[in-house]
Amino acid sequence: TCEFLQFFFQNGLLLLGYYQNSLLLHGYVQNGLLLLGGSEHVATATLPASFNDLLPHFLIEPDDEYIVKNKPVTLTCRSTPATQIYFKCNGEWVHQDDHLIERTVDPATALPIMQVKIDISRQQVEKIFGLDDYWCHCVAWSTTGTQKSQKAYVRIAYLRKNFEEEPIGKEVALDQEVLLRCHPPEGVPPAEVEWQRNEDVIDPVTDPNFLVTADHNLIIKQARLADTANYTCVAKNIVARRKSSSATVLVYVNGGWSTWTTWSACSAVCGRGWQRRSRSCTNPTPLNGGVACDGQNVQKSACTATCPVDGGWSEWSKWSACGADCSMWRSRECTQPSPGTGGKDCQGIDLQSLNCTSQQCPQSKSDKILSLETISASGVEDVALYVGIVAVALCLTLLLIVVVLVYRRKKEGLDADVADSSILTTGFQPMGIKPKNSHLLTIQPDLTTTTTSYQGTLRSRHDGTNHTGTAKFSLTNGPLLDPLPNGSHHTLHNGKLTTDPAEFMTRLSSQTYFKTLPHDVTNTSYGTFNFLGGRLTIPNTGISLLIPPEAIPRGKIYEIYLTAQRKEDLRLPLAGCQTLLSPIVSCGPPGVVLTRPVILSMDHCSDACPENWAVRLKKQNYEGVWEDVLMIGEELFSEPYYCQLEAETCRVFSEQLGRFSLVGESLNMAAAKRLRLVLFSDAYCSTLEYNIRVYCMDDTQDVFKEVMQMERQLGGRLIDEPHVLLFKDSYHNLRLSIHDMPQAHWRSKLLAGYQEIPFYHIWNGSQRYLHCTFTLERLSLSTCELTCQLCVWQVEGEGQKFLLMETNPNGMALAGPSAFQIPYLIRQKICSSLDTPCPNGADWRLLAQRLKLDRHMSFFASKPSPTSVILDLWEAQHFHSGNLNQLATVMADIGKQEAMIFLVSDGEC
Repeated sequence: TCEFLQFFFQNGLLLLGYYQNSLLLHGYVQNGLLLLGGSEHVATATLPASFNDLLPHFLIEPDDEYIVKNKPVTLTCRSTPATQIYFKCNGEWVHQDDHLIERTVDPATALPIMQVKIDISRQQVEKIFGLDDYWCHCVAWSTTGTQKSQKAYVRIAYLRKNFEEEPIGKEVALDQEVLLRCHPPEGVPPAEVEWQRNEDVIDPVTDPNFLVTADHNLIIKQARLADTANYTCVAKNIVARRKSSSATVLVYVNGGWSTWTTWSACSAVCGRGWQRRSRSCTNPTPLNGGVACDGQNVQKSACTATCPVDGGWSEWSKWSACGADCSMWRSRECTQPSPGTGGKDCQGIDLQSLNCTSQQCPQSKSDKILSLETISASGVEDVALYVGIVAVALCLTLLLIVVVLVYRRKKEGLDADVADSSILTTGFQPMGIKPKNSHLLTIQPDLTTTTTSYQGTLRSRHDGTNHTGTAKFSLTNGPLLDPLPNGSHHTLHNGKLTTDPAEFMTRLSSQTYFKTLPHDVTNTSYGTFNFLGGRLTIPNTGISLLIPPEAIPRGKIYEIYLTAQRKEDLRLPLAGCQTLLSPIVSCGPPGVVLTRPVILSMDHCSDACPENWAVRLKKQNYEGVWEDVLMIGEELFSEPYYCQLEAETCRVFSEQLGRFSLVGESLNMAAAKRLRLVLFSDAYCSTLEYNIRVYCMDDTQDVFKEVMQMERQLGGRLIDEPHVLLFKDSYHNLRLSIHDMPQAHWRSKLLAGYQEIPFYHIWNGSQRYLHCTFTLERLSLSTCELTCQLCVWQVEGEGQKFLLMETNPNGMALAGPSAFQIPYLIRQKICSSLDTPCPNGADWRLLAQRLKLDRHMSFFASKPSPTSVILDLWEAQHFHSGNLNQLATVMADIGKQEAMIFLVSDGEC
């Protein structure tokens, strides 16, 4: 037999027809009446009267589902009262064989309940993936009518591996707010995010110091020491669980001073001494790289302790008159000085008596006693007198001997022709220079070495003096930094000493104080100076040393050097927000005696806003320790150092030679350093790969000079003018990216969209040269022009864009009209108009005059077409920068109507 089912819906009537050999079901639903029709009989089935007029309502509607991997999902629909329930997915009925039907009766209401389930596979969803979401709803029938359920969407669940933004580690101060960003990977359903601290889940409910924002960022409201940890962003959904890279948050504590202790007892028991008090850097103690306390931990103060005074006798009084008892007496008091502060009392008697002559006493006896006492007293006084005379004579003799020795030694020192600096330091050996004539002024320059120069006056000690030994020289009333008058100085370039530069550098580096001085003649200038002073300069670095007249004592000749130190050879200890603002400059030898301050000039790279900076001048002492010798803006005129800070240069007045640098500490996040952005490429490119090297360096001339020397060795060439940008103390990194390249000819080989230089590498100067390389690829060797934009910005800051126009990486080779500014047709018209001589001079001669080329008139006149040669010279002078409008203006001034030929169309040209 053959069985098949057909549904006919008309006016709500369902008819079922049964045949003997086949079952044909015709369904007509009309007015809630069910009719069954067969070949032999027709049966009519009606629903109970209790729910004939009820519409179906859903007990369970299908919900949204996600397919995980290849596991199908099940959609369920339950309704009462219902005679039929079918699913419809994406506008099409689901075949009834795919339905799993279950019929029950509600025991409370006796209403029939019908439940239908279908399975949705991954293949079904993927068939329409990308066109629309896959959805299904179910339709329920009763005798009264139909109802539709809500739509249920079926999606394929996934979670990508890479986070769109991962948290970045930070170093923050105690109690500072910390923001860690996290953008989870793309996923369906959207991933939920939780944060872990050292693998433990962070619960903002139990620890209110943490806050997770709606966009999944973590905020630490007030950083605590316990918050120093590794933080991880975890994203998860029903498919997978992803972890970001860990971000280390280091909470540092800057040191703070405790209160001062009380002053100690005076160190001296008697007289002048010292007392001290101390404090410790424990309030709080610096932790995790925090800045140590600035200042002294010990203070000393002079004190005077009251000394114990032993009593001393005063002089004896005069003898009293002889009394009736045949005695006389005298007294003394313990008042010279009186005993005090625990001193001893006077030892002895304070009253003395003596028998005397009277009527009651024998005269002879009294006279004898008096005579003996008188002799004894006079003898003691004579001995004391003789001892004093001898002592005075010995002292005078010794004093005379000392004066003679000092006089002889001083005379020998004044007779010395050269006071070599080896007298003051161990770094130089005597050179035996005796400038007794003017030949010292005719030192020949060494043209084989790098051009270093000093400007100074070299005179013998006997030159320029009168008979009384007083030097004769004149000084102008001009600024302090003006050079000396031409009549009183000589300039020597590459001034050679009696030793070669290598020997000179060896002698410099042999000093115990400057053991790290490099053997680099390029960055060193040196010369010999006397009391007339001079100037040392290191070319192309902005570093110079001015030695004023009379700064060197008369009778002395110093061998002085000036060196720009390399950062990698000598690192300054920097803490906290400190950064190096200037080159490290050495001048010496240290220890020489100066009677006036010299002036050291060097560049700096701060933004020159005093309210944003605390700038200190640092000097290295003899033990190699860097010390703060001056706070800019708090100079004292009595100190040996003074500094004038200009927009890009600082000038240090110093009475001592040594090693100096300028260090700045940012006072707020608005403080900024000037960086110089320099771009280089290979001078010749023979492959498809092409590199652009970008340097971000301090905006000082010495660093730029070193980069230029290094690129010269690498065979690089400068492809754009250096640009200056401000780098703020905002803890944000520097990002660089290249955009707007001609995609038809070039493409970038960089995987990421940008390159990033860490903030602390730039701010602390931990790397001498900060650069990144953009590797590009041209699609054809015939491609020889590149135009693009370099974007530089600090993260979360404003960016700067620089237009790069790199033409012909393989060298300049242009042919045809592209090699000229003036189109060929216009050129021909100008030549034909101006070559013919004109009586009023409005010809090629006036053109040469207006273009300021009239000094070549004879040369132009010797050529068949003078105008053509003039235009050739104009092309050579103004290629890339020529302005045809200016040339048209010149033609109009000459009075030629041919000025309009500059307006011809491209087709005519």
